[in-house]
Amino acid sequence: MAERIEQRVEDRVPELEQLERVGLFTRKEIRAVVKKASALEYKIQRRALHKEDFISYIQYEINLLELIKKRRARIGYSFKKDEIEYSIVQRIHNVFKRATAKWKDDLQLWLSHVAFCKKWNKKMQLSKVFSMMLALHPNKPALWIMAAKWEMEDRLSSESARQLFLRALRFHPECPKLYQEYFRMELMHAEKQRKEKKEFEQAKMDLGEFNYSEEVLNGEMARIVYRNAIQKIKGAEFLLSLLSIAKLFDSTIDLQKEILENLQAQYTNDPLVWDYMARRELEIEALPPSEHMSKQSKALDMVRKEEQCCAVYEEAVTSLPSEDMWKCYVIFCAERFKRKTNSEELRQKRLERLLSIYSRAHELQLLPSSLYKPWLQLLMELDLRQQAEEVATAATTQFSHLTEMWEVRLQLLLKLNSDGVGPCFQEAIKVVNAKDSLPLWILWVEWSESANSKADTETLYQKSLLATLPADSVSMKEKYLEWAYRTGGYKKAKKVFRSLYESRPFSLEFFKKMIQIEKEQESGKVFNIREYYERALREFGATEPDLWLDYIREELNHPEGKPENCGNIHWRAMKALPGEQVDIFISKYTLLQTGHL
Repeated sequence: MAERIEQRVEDRVPELEQLERVGLFTRKEIRAVVKKASALEYKIQRRALHKEDFISYIQYEINLLELIKKRRARIGYSFKKDEIEYSIVQRIHNVFKRATAKWKDDLQLWLSHVAFCKKWNKKMQLSKVFSMMLALHPNKPALWIMAAKWEMEDRLSSESARQLFLRALRFHPECPKLYQEYFRMELMHAEKQRKEKKEFEQAKMDLGEFNYSEEVLNGEMARIVYRNAIQKIKGAEFLLSLLSIAKLFDSTIDLQKEILENLQAQYTNDPLVWDYMARRELEIEALPPSEHMSKQSKALDMVRKEEQCCAVYEEAVTSLPSEDMWKCYVIFCAERFKRKTNSEELRQKRLERLLSIYSRAHELQLLPSSLYKPWLQLLMELDLRQQAEEVATAATTQFSHLTEMWEVRLQLLLKLNSDGVGPCFQEAIKVVNAKDSLPLWILWVEWSESANSKADTETLYQKSLLATLPADSVSMKEKYLEWAYRTGGYKKAKKVFRSLYESRPFSLEFFKKMIQIEKEQESGKVFNIREYYERALREFGATEPDLWLDYIREELNHPEGKPENCGNIHWRAMKALPGEQVDIFISKYTLLQTGHL
C-alpha cells in the first residue's frame, strides 16, 4: 500500500513543479500540499474504506483548483493549464469513479460527479458518468430527464436525447413527466430545424447535405409522442399540461387544435377542461389591437371578455354542478377581482360578480370549505359584518367536523367583539374530534386570558389538559406554566409546575421554562434547579446531549454550583446516551472544557 501511495504522490510532481515554477505556489505551500495529499491517499487506500474520506479528498482537490484559479486571476497568468488543472481534474474523476463504484446506491455522489463535470465542461467524461449512473439507477425518471436535457441543450444532440427518452419510456411507460419532457424536446428540435432552414434560405446558401424533413419541421415527431402518451396516460390534467407546452411554440396551431378536440371529446365532465375553455376566452382577440385605444375602450373590452368567460362557467356549473366546478368558477372571479385596474366600473363589476358567485355556491352547498375564509375576509373588508357572521355560522353548520372552519368563525367573532364567543367555543369543542381540537383550545385560553377572570382562565387550562389527547396536552402545559408565571409570579408558576410534573407526557421546553423562571429569581436556589434538571433528564436524558451539557454548565457557572459534580454528570451522560449522541456529547463537552462553547 505504501508503494502505491508513494507512486500517486510522485505522479503529482510535474504539476507541483509547474505551480512553483510559474509562481502560483511557494515551496513551503508545495510541501504542505504533498503532506496533505499523502494523508488523504492513505485514508482512501486502506482496507476499511469510508465514504467521508473520499468526499474529503475530492473537496480538498476542488478547493485546490479554486485556489489556483484565484491565484491566476491575481497575478494575471493563464498558461500551463493542461499541465496543472487538467492533471488535478483527472485525479478528481478517478476518485469519483472509485467512490461511485464502491457506493453505487449513493445518488448524491453521482450527482456531485455530474455537477463537477458540468463545471469543468468535461463532456465526454459526463456522457460516461450518465451512462453508468442510468445503468445502475434506471428506476429514477428524473435522472433520465437530466441526461436527455444535457444531450439536447449542452451537446446539441437531438438524436441522443431522443434515444435516452425512448430508453427511459421502456422502464417507465406510464410516467407523465417523461412524456412531457420528451414532447417538449421534439417541439424544440422542430423549432430549431425551422430556424436553421430559414437562416440558410435567407443567406441563399446551398443546403447541400443538410436534409430538413418536412414532417419533422411540421412537428410530426411531437405529434407521435403526443398520441403515444395519451394511450398510456389518461386524464384531462395530463392533456392540459401537453397543451400548455405546445402553446409555447408558434408553429403548433394544428397540434393545439388536435389536443383541444381530444379534451372536449373525452373529458367533457372534467372541471379542469371547463375551466380551461372558460379562461381561453380571455385570449381571444375580438377587436384589432391598437396603441391608441382609450382606457375606457380597453376596460369595456375586458368587461366583454370576462362576461364571455363567465358565460362558459355558467354553462359548466349547469351541466356539471359539483364542488370542484364551483371552486374553479370562484377562483377565476377572485383572481380577476384582485387584478389592478384604473376603471372603477370594471372593479365594481368584478366585485359584484365575485360576491354573487360566493353566495350562489354557498346556497347550493357546493362551496368548498377552503374558500369560506377568503369570502369572510372580503366581507370584513367591505364592512359587511352581519353577513359575515351569518356566513360563518352557516359554514360551521355545514362543516361542523372541520376545526379550520370553527377557527375561522371564532376569529371573526373575536374581531367583531361579539358576545357569542364563549358559547361558540363550547359548541365547537363539543362537535370537533378531540384529536383535532388543540388549535381551538389554544385560541380559547388566549381569549380567556384577556376576557375572563384568572380563576376562570385557570379552570379552562385545567379542563384543556383533560380534554386534549396526551400528545396535545404537552403544548397546553407549556402555555399554562407561562400564563401562571406571567399573572401570578414565581410562587404561582412553581405551584403549577408541581401540580403537573408527574402528569406525562412532557416537552423539554416545559422543564426549560421552569429552570429559566427559577434562574430569574434573585434568590434562585441551586437545589431547585438541580431538581428540575433531574426531572428533565429522567424524561429526555437518553436523547438530548445538550441537556446534560446545560446541567454541567449550570454547576460550573452558578454561584452556588458544585463543579465537582460535573464528573458524575459526565459519567451518567455517557451511560444514558446512545452511540451517535455520545459522539455529539463528547465533542461538545470538549469544546466546553476548552472555552469554545
